[in-house]
Amino acid sequence: MKLTGNTIFITGGGSGIGRGLAEALHKRGNEVIISGRRAERLQATIDANPGMRAVSLDINNPADVQAVAARLIADYPDLNVLINNAGVMYPDGAQGPVDDDLMRATVDTNLLGPIRMTSALIEHLKTRDDAVVANVTSVLGFVPLAIAAVYSATKAALHSYTLSQRYLLRDSKVSFIEIAPPWVRTELLNSTEEERAMPLDTFIEGAIEQLGTDTNEILVGPAVSMRANPGPGEHAWVNEFNDLFAAG
Repeated sequence: MKLTGNTIFITGGGSGIGRGLAEALHKRGNEVIISGRRAERLQATIDANPGMRAVSLDINNPADVQAVAARLIADYPDLNVLINNAGVMYPDGAQGPVDDDLMRATVDTNLLGPIRMTSALIEHLKTRDDAVVANVTSVLGFVPLAIAAVYSATKAALHSYTLSQRYLLRDSKVSFIEIAPPWVRTELLNSTEEERAMPLDTFIEGAIEQLGTDTNEILVGPAVSMRANPGPGEHAWVNEFNDLFAAG
């Protein structure tokens, strides 16, 4: 992916990894538009980054997704990069009955949201040079965190969907990138002060460096070894990882 001269739309750009990517790409001379549901977060982000733009978006509302996509194409016809970053993460208690509202919110935001957003913009992106769809998944799509089983499953599903679209559009102008963060200090699971998690700025620096290459998977720090784990013996690793997490 080229790192300058793009017009980039980032969902969930008002906090965490989304804001970090937005700010890093904005500083490199890209036109960056962020979205989210929390107006105060969006405003704080664009106030801190003059020239950045923001639009309100409920990624769980199909009609809102279509309306925002149409507005983006009209207002920013050079739009060539979509970063699907918006996501939620809740402990879900899969050892017993999972709350239906929690389940639906997680699947709707983390899986159906990126599918909706990509679907709404893909025909436009096919017409743009240097077009990219980047899906922010998680290493938990490869090594699930048992206390967030639904979240982990949505990230595994988005990984699979990314592979399918990359294959189907292999002869188009659109490249598909997967960004699979490790545990990063963000608001997910109240991890902003978590010493075991990677500092956000360290992750963003590593991710941007890799985005500037021709790789189609962005893996920073511990994500490399966790991505290498899946295979016939993967459950021993899954057990070890979850035992370590539970032990604190």
